[in-house]
Amino acid sequence: MNKIVNYLVGALLFAAFSLSAHQQKSAISTVLFNPRTENIEIMHRFRVHDAEHAVREILGKDADIIDSKKTQEQFGEYVNQRFSLFDSDKQSLPLKMVGVELDGKFFWVYQETTQPTKIDNMTIRHDALRDLWPEQVNTINVEGKGKLQTLTFTDSVELLKLTFEH
Repeated sequence: MNKIVNYLVGALLFAAFSLSAHQQKSAISTVLFNPRTENIEIMHRFRVHDAEHAVREILGKDADIIDSKKTQEQFGEYVNQRFSLFDSDKQSLPLKMVGVELDGKFFWVYQETTQPTKIDNMTIRHDALRDLWPEQVNTINVEGKGKLQTLTFTDSVELLKLTFEH
């Protein structure tokens, strides 16, 4: 009986460690309307494990997001090309790459743009990693412009729109 219990405990621990090592295929982003800077600041948080797999598919098997600043910058540019904000007139807002950061088990990509003087609604595109993995889920929290709003990109959704209350 003891052997069976030990085997089951071992199998459960192995399964738990295996699950934690697999790709999560999800990312969280924050779009913050910062009244102090009058900028829209965007912070994308990816799991390092997902980013590692992605850069190897995008840049080749030798890509190293952990130790290569060049790979980190290339992944940041990849995200920059796949994320867009559109104002009330459906005009793309020019996003500037601010930087990237490796932070424990997360990889961050930072962008910003100037806030439009008047904006009643916004349309967002977030295709990062979704071109590699259709099951990728990208969630965006929009803060600092009325109540917190959350958008979730799943399946084949390409654009999501939100309206700001006055």
